[in-house]
Amino acid sequence: MNGRFLPGVPGAEIERILNAAPGNEITSGKFDSPESSSALVANAFGFYLHRAVDLPVLPGCEEEVWPARSLSMEAKLRFPWRGGRHPFLDCLVETPSALIGIESKRFEPYRSSLSDAFWRPVWGEHMGGYEGVRDRLRDNPAGGFAHLDAAQLFKHALALRSEVYRREPCKLKPILFYLYAEPEVWPRNGEAVDEQAKARHREEIEAFGKAVGDDEVSFVWCPWRNLLDTWASQRDSRTRAHAQAVRDRFLP
Repeated sequence: MNGRFLPGVPGAEIERILNAAPGNEITSGKFDSPESSSALVANAFGFYLHRAVDLPVLPGCEEEVWPARSLSMEAKLRFPWRGGRHPFLDCLVETPSALIGIESKRFEPYRSSLSDAFWRPVWGEHMGGYEGVRDRLRDNPAGGFAHLDAAQLFKHALALRSEVYRREPCKLKPILFYLYAEPEVWPRNGEAVDEQAKARHREEIEAFGKAVGDDEVSFVWCPWRNLLDTWASQRDSRTRAHAQAVRDRFLP
């Protein structure tokens, strides 16, 4: 697979999945960029594509029932209306008690926008925090978030809620799991990544989490380094080796 994938990752299948998704990651060459977020998440979680049961408990999700029952990459979730664009999550993990949508960021700038459809009264009585984020994004395109793509997270949260209700009587708990890297340097020029920008990003994550903390879609955030530390502490030698390989390749 031209060195795109780490050992143990089913690269051919992941390429087929990515080619079927709208991001055009492979054919556009974006996946091969040294700054690719898609390459990081595909290599890290693709390792568990056919053995979700081996996926370690995600940090912050310890109260859920494990092991995972399924794991899918580039998972499309639908809003409760026809037409329009529906979001793709980097990864979707189902456990016996939860549906966990994983969104990963690495170097990306954070900008987004929302259509009028998101003000439809279809979200129930327990999504007021996310709706507040939506309203701030309408009044201020950045919504007070210069580094966090709050609009994308808002869309993912509503799509997760819609998916859980679509699966009733399954009644899984919807969890939006935000993974973020804090790389040391930019690959393109070797310059240091701004530490103040990293700090502001963390502050915005916490502010977002506080805003939606009482809503039915739980918001959990985790640095990539913490996730890999968790994998590196597992008894399974394959998981430990994979964690080190992800660190060595992507320096997240």
